[in-house]
Amino acid sequence: DGWYPEQRLTVAEAVRAYTLGAAYASGEESSRGSIAVGKLADLVVLSRDIFAIPPEEILETEVVATVLDGKVVYWRP
Repeated sequence: DGWYPEQRLTVAEAVRAYTLGAAYASGEESSRGSIAVGKLADLVVLSRDIFAIPPEEILETEVVATVLDGKVVYWRP
């Protein structure tokens, strides 16, 4: 079958893995991985709150803006 629902991650667990987890794995947790004073501001602004919608609707979410090093590098018109 290949699919084990009891082993899936929650949305919060997946976001944490891609943010804090990735920063930790690369040894950059002091400067990346979360939003805090003194850390690099690398983030995306999404069209919807992915924590407040059913997981199957996340694929319909769009990136509204992208910020790298504190600078807006993409803004959807």
